[in-house]
Amino acid sequence: MDIKRTVLWVVFSMSLLILWDNWMRHTGKQSMFFPTPAAQLSKNASASAKVDAPKAAAANASASAVAQVATDTLAIKSERITITTDVIKADIDTIGGELMRLELLQHKESAVQAHWYDDFMGLFGSKEKVDNRKNIVLFDSSEHRTYLAETGLIGGVFPNHKSGFVAKPGVRTLDGNNQIQLVLESEQAGVKLTKTFTFTKGEYVIGVKHTVTNNSAAAITPSLYLQLIHDGTKPEGDSMFTGPGEFFAPAVFTDADKFQKLDFEKIQKHEAERPGKSNEDHASKADNGWVAVIQHFFVSAFIPQDKAPREIFTKQVAPNLYAVGSILPMGTIAPGASATMDARLYSGPQLTAVLDKIAPGLELVKDYGILAIIAKPLFWLMEQIHKLLGNWGWTIVVFTITIKLALFPLSAAGFRSMAKMKVVTPKMTAVRERFKNDPQKMNQAMMELYKTEKINPLGGCLPILIQMPVFLSLYWVLQASVEMRGAPWIGWITDLTSPDPFFVLPVLYAISMFITTKLNPAPADPMQAKMMLFMPLAFSVMFLFFPSGLVLYWVVNNVLSIGQQWVINNKMIPQAHKP
Repeated sequence: MDIKRTVLWVVFSMSLLILWDNWMRHTGKQSMFFPTPAAQLSKNASASAKVDAPKAAAANASASAVAQVATDTLAIKSERITITTDVIKADIDTIGGELMRLELLQHKESAVQAHWYDDFMGLFGSKEKVDNRKNIVLFDSSEHRTYLAETGLIGGVFPNHKSGFVAKPGVRTLDGNNQIQLVLESEQAGVKLTKTFTFTKGEYVIGVKHTVTNNSAAAITPSLYLQLIHDGTKPEGDSMFTGPGEFFAPAVFTDADKFQKLDFEKIQKHEAERPGKSNEDHASKADNGWVAVIQHFFVSAFIPQDKAPREIFTKQVAPNLYAVGSILPMGTIAPGASATMDARLYSGPQLTAVLDKIAPGLELVKDYGILAIIAKPLFWLMEQIHKLLGNWGWTIVVFTITIKLALFPLSAAGFRSMAKMKVVTPKMTAVRERFKNDPQKMNQAMMELYKTEKINPLGGCLPILIQMPVFLSLYWVLQASVEMRGAPWIGWITDLTSPDPFFVLPVLYAISMFITTKLNPAPADPMQAKMMLFMPLAFSVMFLFFPSGLVLYWVVNNVLSIGQQWVINNKMIPQAHKP
């Protein structure tokens, strides 16, 4: 039983560690487990800095040889063109054809939380409250955020993301159609670049086609760059329990080097130590893959056409402003000829079923933490249950029952051992009292008692040890799965990824733990007995801040364990072992 209590204290300590680590990251301090991927540097660059900051590599140089792109001399007025589909609303500027703003029409800024939580966190200097009625905005160019998608040509005096473009007339909303196209054209020194953005109903994938037409008298060898620009400032309105994915971070994927998650702080450090040199932290050349900026629940990724050779770069382009992108040579284009390069831009939620189909490896942006090997199959199982039930809360309930049934043979053995241990507790107390001054003889007598009563002293640890990987994995599933973001259960539970606003589940957990404690054998040491009664209360206080879906899992698990323990105590323990 001492071993069992040690395990319980380990569980308690791990929970406290998670609580403290999340608190550290919430207040902007260094995590004990995850490097802070964005340094809290200065405020975003000013509007003029944003215009001058982005850089791309020269066509005939490596990705580390970064050069300033040429500025367009044509006086074309800036105009933002808004494209609206059923799932996104995008603003594209005619200067550069930059994607300046992208609003997700079916996702709100934050999960709904009770006012008590916001007010409580405000006491500790939390970020300003988020308006839960507003839609999530990914790409943005404002005082608080710089997040842009830029494309253009390098290798000569060619149109780029600073050039003036002319938009061809066309529809700007779906209006019953399946697709919308926005066509932008710009010409410099006889080289015309046509950008065609294609928006599709129900999709977060934007087609981005670039056609280069050489109207000059000489052959040209342009390269196309696709880059995502982002500041390094921590997002506002983040929750204390949003996991390592709460920060923005660039990422690169290639077939050879697989998924490589980076961070802005390391990019800044590399730029300071090795200016103009290639970044060894990620793949630099490939003919496949993608570049992205990931954040909690959402991702934006540029996916060039497959089998197109490219150079991959990361770069600090201004104070607190960074770029990740690809450079794709378009070959030699003779006078009067043209060349086309296709790409896709995904900007939306990290939906597993969607990411799997878009590009190889894109589902890896969904961060399950250190227990991904367990969390991924658990989420797959939950998805199958959800397809039948249509409610994530009931999915967690059925999932808990399923896990309990699957682990029943192992946990039942542990419960039997605990039940027998409770019956022989008086004998154990007598042994401890008899040999209290001789620990060696006490241990020998205890082992003899275990052998006589056919009790495994480690058996009582099994139910707890078995549940811990599932518990921790479910924690990461709730933190990484946008599918459950804002998902209600019943009544007062309006978001399974946020704390219970009225403490109902934590209170039910405390009650269930108290009953569980009473069903188990009491410790011989009075101090230990008091501590065992205190632990349910301590866990319940911590669970005030944990996702309600996680507490729901633990409550259901405890209720099932109580029923299982009662049956074993009253029906399955041989009469010889009962008093």
